Amino acid sequence: MLLHHSLFSLSFAVSFPRFRDSNPVLFLPWENGICSAKPGIASSLSWLSQELHPAFLGQARNCIQPFLAKPGIASSLSWLSQELHPACMDRATFACSTAFFHDCSPSSQAAPGLPGGHVDFIERVDSFTYSDFFRDYLIPNQPCIFSAKFTEDWGSRRNWVTRDGKPNFEHLLQKFGEAVVPVANCDMKEYNSNPKEQLPFKDYVKYWQEYIRNGYRSSRGCLYLKDWHLSRAFPEQDVYTTPVYFSSDWLNEYWDAVAVDDYRFVYMGPKGSWTPFHADVFRSYSWSANICGRKKWLLYPAGQEEFLKDRHGNLPFDVTAPSLQDRRVYPRYSQSQPPVEIVQEAGEIVFIPSGWHHQVYNLEDTISINHNWVNGCNVAIMWCFLQDELAAVQREINQWKDPMDDWHLQCQLIMKSCTGIDYKEFYNFLKVIAENRISVLEKGLDDEALAKNTSKAAISTLGMLHAVFDLKRTVKVLTSLSANEDFKKLDLTSLSPPPEALLHHLKAAIDTALL
Repeated sequence: MLLHHSLFSLSFAVSFPRFRDSNPVLFLPWENGICSAKPGIASSLSWLSQELHPAFLGQARNCIQPFLAKPGIASSLSWLSQELHPACMDRATFACSTAFFHDCSPSSQAAPGLPGGHVDFIERVDSFTYSDFFRDYLIPNQPCIFSAKFTEDWGSRRNWVTRDGKPNFEHLLQKFGEAVVPVANCDMKEYNSNPKEQLPFKDYVKYWQEYIRNGYRSSRGCLYLKDWHLSRAFPEQDVYTTPVYFSSDWLNEYWDAVAVDDYRFVYMGPKGSWTPFHADVFRSYSWSANICGRKKWLLYPAGQEEFLKDRHGNLPFDVTAPSLQDRRVYPRYSQSQPPVEIVQEAGEIVFIPSGWHHQVYNLEDTISINHNWVNGCNVAIMWCFLQDELAAVQREINQWKDPMDDWHLQCQLIMKSCTGIDYKEFYNFLKVIAENRISVLEKGLDDEALAKNTSKAAISTLGMLHAVFDLKRTVKVLTSLSANEDFKKLDLTSLSPPPEALLHHLKAAIDTALL
């Protein structure tokens, strides 16, 4: 690391003498790899990527380039060059995240709530780095709102919305009129959710326009287009670009690799449409961007849902229903905290933390884009959720355990039908995530490879330290999975490589990367 410090101080000082003269403390000699001006952080120069004005960063990177051609220097300077990029995980964030997850359990990520129900609003794009988001919101599992400036360049913001901020039905029909879309009836309840039907998009738009003309009333009820995999169906359309803050997305990285599914959705609905009380799939994170319209969110920090269950252990369909006041039915409701309430305006993005239950209302005619996602910060929460789901299945069919030879396999099949994944696929999920990072660490990617593989491009953009962090988190969860008694009862001969071999490979890759 001393090489990093010396070369960068020299090149930066030469290129910015005026900055050097006015900030001499930044160029003090380094002793044992630690700068006296930055105790505790200055074991690397990562803080520069946060503290220097963004205008300096591009020129600073140019200063480094001549050194990259020198033998023996290129490999070490490549890490520093990455850390100067505001989309990368810096060393300070790597250190604090590694320490946090080394000491914490998934249950300790359950949020105690927000003082006064306040949710941070991120205004400026140019002053908010990936490490800021990772450190301040992903690690503590706290919500935030991004301003409309973060989405102003999206094609959907330009083309899907009229000048007065309403859905541009004419454009949408031209692009997607013949598509078949999933539509939920918000006025009906079926198995604690809204029943769905498949409709041609052009028919849904016709309904929506009539619904508006009739004063937001219809004999068909309030219909809400939900969970439309538009990106998968129309990949060529210029709709949006995933913000870098949400780009460490293991769910979509895996399901893209196996070409089965994805967790990228478009929602479109009239004023008054809503989504009942729920937590997201696998207890994942979610982000939701309003293309037009406004939403009201009622958020409950992870753990608060326990106070909202009825005496049978069931969660409410509508968390605002008067029936929750009945202590005979909801005996612990009085112990719950009030929800955190957010009103999301057009263009804004809401980040929903892992395991936070929520209920959402469209206050106007609204279109939104939503992703569910998992990464190294909440993969252990996902693993705990899967264990809880399997335990619930086992309790339900426990009476068949003795007479059924393949009882453990049947439990896995039922769990997969309910959640979308079983233990063996979870192993493959972890394997794909790990192998992608090992590939980037060991081989890197040329420009052509980056263009062809968006998931590996995201890994490369986020930097080598992020890849190492991801591997560390994968090892932690994979170790727990391998030791799990229910996992060991399954036929694991089809897994390649075997769990022990994969763990050995991952640990070796981490050790090599940190040399």
